[in-house]
Amino acid sequence: MPVKLKYGTKTSIAARSKGVLHSRLFRITLIACLGVLVIGSLVFGYFYYHYQRVVDDRLASGPIFASVSQIYAASPQVRDGQKLTANAIAAELRQAGYNANPKLGTFQLNGDNIFIKPGAESFHNTDGATINTSDGVVQSITAENGVALSAYELEPQLITALSEDKNRTKRRLVTYQEIPPRLVQAIVAIEDRDFFNHGGVNYLRIAKCAVADLVTHHKTCGGSTLTQQLAKNLFLSPEKRLKRKMIEVLITFQLEARFNKQQIFEMYANEMNLGHRGSYEINGVGEAAQAFFGKNLSQLDLAQCATLAGLLQNPSYRNPYRHPERAMERRNVVLDTMVETGAITASEAARAKAEPLLLAPPNIDASEAPYFVDLVHDQLVQRIGDQDLSHQSLRIYTSLDPELQRAASEAVEIGMRNVDEIVRKQHKTPKGEKPGPITYPQVALIAIDPHTGQVLALVGGRNYAVSQLNHAVSQRPTGSIFKPFVYAAAYNSSLNGMSLGDGGVFTALTKLNDEATTYTDASGNEYTPRNLISGYKGEVTAAFALAHSLNAATIELGQMVGFNNVASFARASGITNARGTPSVAIGTYNASPIDMAGAYTVFANNGVHLNPWMLASVRNANGDIVSDFSPEARQVMDPRAAYLTQSLLEGVMNYGTAAAVRGHGFTAPAAGKTGTSHDAWFAGYTSNLLCIVWVGNDDYTDIKMEGAHAAAPVWAEFMKRAILLPQYSDVKPFTPPEGVTTVRIDKTSNLLVDSTCPSDSFYAAFLDGTAPVNTCSQMGENPQNFIQKIFGVGGNKPSTPETTQPQPAAGAPIVRQAPNTPPDGNAPDTTQQPEQKKKKNIFQKIFGGGKDKDKQDKQQQDKQQPAQPVQPPPQ
Repeated sequence: MPVKLKYGTKTSIAARSKGVLHSRLFRITLIACLGVLVIGSLVFGYFYYHYQRVVDDRLASGPIFASVSQIYAASPQVRDGQKLTANAIAAELRQAGYNANPKLGTFQLNGDNIFIKPGAESFHNTDGATINTSDGVVQSITAENGVALSAYELEPQLITALSEDKNRTKRRLVTYQEIPPRLVQAIVAIEDRDFFNHGGVNYLRIAKCAVADLVTHHKTCGGSTLTQQLAKNLFLSPEKRLKRKMIEVLITFQLEARFNKQQIFEMYANEMNLGHRGSYEINGVGEAAQAFFGKNLSQLDLAQCATLAGLLQNPSYRNPYRHPERAMERRNVVLDTMVETGAITASEAARAKAEPLLLAPPNIDASEAPYFVDLVHDQLVQRIGDQDLSHQSLRIYTSLDPELQRAASEAVEIGMRNVDEIVRKQHKTPKGEKPGPITYPQVALIAIDPHTGQVLALVGGRNYAVSQLNHAVSQRPTGSIFKPFVYAAAYNSSLNGMSLGDGGVFTALTKLNDEATTYTDASGNEYTPRNLISGYKGEVTAAFALAHSLNAATIELGQMVGFNNVASFARASGITNARGTPSVAIGTYNASPIDMAGAYTVFANNGVHLNPWMLASVRNANGDIVSDFSPEARQVMDPRAAYLTQSLLEGVMNYGTAAAVRGHGFTAPAAGKTGTSHDAWFAGYTSNLLCIVWVGNDDYTDIKMEGAHAAAPVWAEFMKRAILLPQYSDVKPFTPPEGVTTVRIDKTSNLLVDSTCPSDSFYAAFLDGTAPVNTCSQMGENPQNFIQKIFGVGGNKPSTPETTQPQPAAGAPIVRQAPNTPPDGNAPDTTQQPEQKKKKNIFQKIFGGGKDKDKQDKQQQDKQQPAQPVQPPPQ
């Protein structure tokens, strides 16, 4: 029987063929995918282990953040009887890190008492003390062992760290535990909400950002987690490319594998840039807290934490000093995200939004003393000899007083605004003319302790961010602030037996000729010094000559002493460029403001010269001493001569060219001297603070301002602020040494004041036996002979001469300011280097020939009358 075979239809055959094709395609696709996966895995594995080695090498090379050397201020001292509260002491210790870092130290505040216990890492030893205060005054200081102390030093404040690199980066390292929880919450809320949960990469966020970038054609979307941002900052460039993003992910995996979340956050918080201040880049939240708020990180409130978190994105655009409205807007966005994440409540956010930014003063000179820090670094290099000081983890303890530094910066800022106004008036452009460029002067201020040489405050320029040139160490002609050294040399030489003036003994009443006098140098060239501002005054007393800064009279005194002797004394006092020419007497040789600060210590410190110092001690990270530094001191003049010169400088302050200081409201006992060359100077001091101010142009052009108008107001602003600080408030009158007497002199007769004299008088100091013995009411009676003049005997003895000390207590009025302050007539004319004066002959010297003496005496009396009488101190 035949068999019938059935063949499939064309449709079924095609279906089978298509199935086979699909199967083959699937197998091919599967193989291809497996191949890609294998190749991808191999490539990923290669790059994973490659960047694992990169990370390993980076971590093996040392800590991610090297501990930089840190610079500390001087130890604040609490004294028995000082105006200070226990709360203020606690605030000082809290600022230094006590209680927050028990290893550094702790304190316990109990009402008006505070117990202080330094820790193992303290600058001081661990001996504690209890300070008792009452009514804002320190009543007693008691050591732990019960011994009564007269003073106790607190922990030094951290000023700043040395910059890490040539890019001038600053960073203060903090641990995760030192970061306020509110700051952690703020950063996580605004930057990476799921940070503590994800594995380092937020794939969904990256995908959304990729789509957004493709649509907008702008690579502006973020998408990176905190770990990715850290990987980019530590290992990669900021460019936005696919390859860089892939490498970023690989490094992120490495970081997540090696560190826990707290460690990653700590690194992130220390690494991220938050903008700049001045010429320094600010990296890390620790440095940012100090830079923007002047606080330790632990002291930030909610609003300040949100502000810092907001700066992480585009910090320059939101710089709170330049763009406060942008910073506040971003801060408020951060607060809203914190509400969304449940970190804070809506009411807490509302209160924080209502808070102003509360930024630290914008002047970096006030908080970080950058000119001072630069000098400290330079001195370290000279003394320790290692250029890479920044990365040695040194603790560098210095002389700086942060409160006084702030006062100095404020005074410079206020004073230079006034100087700028004067400059603008000088350059007033006539109508129809195009205004030309205006050069605004630079400034330097240095304040030291006159009894130790400790540099307490230093401002080296107007704005460190604009110019890092430190004018505090720039060499400039000193002008008339040098003149006191001529008078000091005269006193010192007189004490050593040199015959000067009438009777041989130099005093405040020694007569000097302030008149046109011609000098001739070795080549026969003639030179005549002039008082370019005040004109010639004829015969004047030494006190009057210095008070009114008379050039001709001072050069004559310099010739009497010997110009070489004057220069030698100046060099011993630290003015090393001085040379023995007539022009030395009026300050034509260069010195820096810091040199002059040291030089003036000879007057303020009983004839002992002190080199200004900034470095106290250098220690390593363990607190071991690397190097200690001792101040240098040497006796350069007799203490009596120092006080006698100081007495003349008090006269300059009270009725001479420096009387402008009194007009600016500074009334405490002080001595000082104005100076004018092409620059303006003021040098002055109280019983516990010495300050030098310089104002001048960098191009050495004449600022066309006297020291009384440019530098003295800055000095007055500074000193007014200084004496409000507890550590400088106890200003005392100057005390004469044994062998010196201070008396009151009638200006008309130059004799002692008694009850019958007019009130127009001044105080002057004399060596015992050299003061006048007659009073003004006895003028002309029983004059002394030559021998009596030498030995200070003879003549009618006054019954009640006044010998009151020249200065009242701090704050009491000293002078009644005349409408027109006496000009500083000291601008030198130094076209020649003279050597010899054309002298009067012997008969003219003996008999006074060549002059109408009676007329001259009358003129001199008229010239010595001021525009308005000096108000004498209370008796």
